[in-house]
This record gives sequence, C-alpha cells and structure tokens, in this order.
Amino acid sequence: MFTLNPRIAHFTQETIESCRHVCPSTIGHMTDFGFIKTLRPQIEKCQFIGHAVTVRIPHMDSSAVHKVFDIVQEGDVICVDMSGDFDRACWGEMVSYMAREKKIAGAIIDGCVTDIKALREIGIPIFARKVSPLTTRILGIEGAINVPISVDGVTIYPGNLIIADGDGVLVADEAFIKEYSQRALNAQHAEIDVKKRIDAGETLAAISGAAKFFE
Repeated sequence: MFTLNPRIAHFTQETIESCRHVCPSTIGHMTDFGFIKTLRPQIEKCQFIGHAVTVRIPHMDSSAVHKVFDIVQEGDVICVDMSGDFDRACWGEMVSYMAREKKIAGAIIDGCVTDIKALREIGIPIFARKVSPLTTRILGIEGAINVPISVDGVTIYPGNLIIADGDGVLVADEAFIKEYSQRALNAQHAEIDVKKRIDAGETLAAISGAAKFFE
C-alpha cells in the first residue's frame, strides 16, 4: 500500500527565520524531549531549519523516497523512517542531486547513506546513522509520505519544525517553539556577558552557582 498525503506547513517564514539561530544544545539545557541523538552529520556543514516532510519505507523499498520530491518545497527537511533497518542506505548520489535541484534545507535519515564522496560534493546537509554500500531498491512494495514517523525514538509529524546543527537535531511543534525558542535565544545572548565576566577574571563556578556546593 502506498500513501501520499499533502505537504503541511505549520510555521510562518517569519517564525522560521526567528528560530534559525536557535541551537538545539541550548534547548538541551531546558528539556530532554524532542532530540534525535544517535544520528550524525554526513557533510561538514550541517546546520539547517525547515518544515518536516516525512517518509516511511519498509526496509528495502525506497520508492517513497523518490516520490517525495514531487511534493517537497524549497527549504523543507525530508525525514525518513526506515522501519528499523540500520544497515541499508536509502539515500545516495542521485537522491542528493535531486534534493539539491529542489533546494531542500536538509535530510534526516534513520538509517544509512551511500556514495559519501558525492554527497559531500553535492552539499545537501544530511544526518544519518552511518555509511553503507548496501542499498535499498525500487520494488513497489509499500511506502508512506507525510504520515507520523519515528526517528531514533522521536515522533515526527508532518509540518513539525526541524532545527539541526553540529550538535544534533531538534524536532518541535508549535507549542514547543512558543515555550522554548525565545528562552533559548535569550540564553545564547546572555553567554556574551558570561564570556566578558570570565575575561574580567571571574570563575565559571562562581558565575553558574556551582561554587556554593563546595563551601
């Protein structure tokens, strides 16, 4: 069975731009939820933000990964659930070439990639588990586009906001962004003052309050 649901975009471009400099690790000081922790960047520059367009495939059949490019828009993030297959690659040179043509922001693959030299030359930011020479095929078994998926134990709904940088990936809905985005930006701005205080001779333990536990 194949499922193709419409693309969903919950966030305005203004909201996306306001969150572009939010670091997942800053929000990691505030909550444990929403973080994809076991995937790794596969190219050097892996910072992006965009709406999630989700894909679920059954291990070997990557038909839906090819089809998703018919509906993605510029700035989207393709998120692929490989149903627990962490040995096969569903993303390689031609898929990245198509992704660059569509100007997607990046990709999240709960599985492997292949053609790593070409992927790095093409430059589409990708998070994945590892690189593998074993690949999926176009078999016509089944696949689903824009359905809830699970990546590294985190549920991703179509239209969620994906925020990624070198530290990892954050999955956020509207309520999450409302609660944490401005707090994160405020905290990042406050770090400028902390650095100045360190430069002036204060200790990190004194500034953070850790020193009091040793008195």
